[in-house]
Amino acid sequence: MSITSVTLRRRVDDLDAAVPFYEQLTGEAANRFRFAGLELAAVGAFLLFSGSDEAAGRFAGVAATLSVPDLNQAVSGAVAAGAALIAPPQATPNGHRAVLRHPDGGVYEYVSH
Repeated sequence: MSITSVTLRRRVDDLDAAVPFYEQLTGEAANRFRFAGLELAAVGAFLLFSGSDEAAGRFAGVAATLSVPDLNQAVSGAVAAGAALIAPPQATPNGHRAVLRHPDGGVYEYVSH
């Protein structure tokens, strides 16, 4: 298994106000979308999100998003190494995702496009 990129998650109070700073910081345009009751913006290595405390709390429990070339292979390899599957692979607006808890307790979203 190889991880091709890591995306940091950041909850913001006002997505419209936060996006321009991150666009300037990264030199990339935001890709905005909705998922699981949240408003999100992917900007470079950052995934900004805002929404209700309930929806944001579920989403904020994941430390980072790890991009992998083959989601099924990554999930199988991680589980074989001791990770626990929290959310099985499923389709999302940006590809496919799964959520795993690593043996040290860290929770990560794995994605492939």
